[in-house]
Amino acid sequence: MKKWFSFIFILIFIFPASIHADPNPPLRVHFIDVGHGDSVLIETPKGKSVLIDGGQQDAGTKLVDYLNQADIEEIDLMVATHPHFDHIGGLINVMKNFPVKQLIDNGRVDLTKTYLIYQWHILREGIPITTADEKERIPLDDSLDIQVLNSGGDIFSNNESSIVLKVSYNDIDFLFMSDVEAEQEEEIKEKYNLDVEVLKAAHHGFNANTMAFLKEVDPETAVLTYSQSNGYGHPTDRVIKNLRKLKTQIYSTAKSGNILIETDGKDYVIVPQFEPRMEENEEDKQ
Repeated sequence: MKKWFSFIFILIFIFPASIHADPNPPLRVHFIDVGHGDSVLIETPKGKSVLIDGGQQDAGTKLVDYLNQADIEEIDLMVATHPHFDHIGGLINVMKNFPVKQLIDNGRVDLTKTYLIYQWHILREGIPITTADEKERIPLDDSLDIQVLNSGGDIFSNNESSIVLKVSYNDIDFLFMSDVEAEQEEEIKEKYNLDVEVLKAAHHGFNANTMAFLKEVDPETAVLTYSQSNGYGHPTDRVIKNLRKLKTQIYSTAKSGNILIETDGKDYVIVPQFEPRMEENEEDKQ
């Protein structure tokens, strides 16, 4: 059943009240606007905090401020999906300011200054680090099913070996595609059940996001993480058109700023910081 929420006043003032009236505690997923890069905060129903990526290093202060405003005191699980600077950079400042109980990455290295500083702070803070394994389930909160659908292995490219996570809370599923390419999408499509409500589109809406994959996922809502002046051409018109053909609601951090999605496991609400989702008649890259 499609769960369409078109008006911001309805989103903010009506639906949250119905969620909090339900006995199920909420799952909150924050898509944080860190400019051109990825950063997602997950607050689990049982009060655990998961931080997936952190944007570029110069986004670290903004990321720490956001976590403080969300009353986060520690990070139970930090996920570095792959070692590119626009994913791990902001995590450096987080490690300086918050206790991190556990960190998982894809086991890859990167010969950049950002990566070396990132590794130094892991050692300095004594953060336990493990490599995510495909098909692994992460037992952080027993009210959630957190499954790794892609990670590391013998794949050459850092993007191709990105950690992909599916997070399920009863009837509501989130799929976080990091920066994987079309080949990984095809492999994931063949192995797993991908009928999800919310998709974090792969690679900032650039590569991948094939129509075959998106049809399999059939997302009600897609979130794209990029900055309006990114210099890479993200997102591509092809990806936007593919999503619109599926009648998917499209939100982006470039247009909406921080995006909060809250769910009781049955329904969900979307609260963007600024503008609502992309409309069909607007120019997406403006």
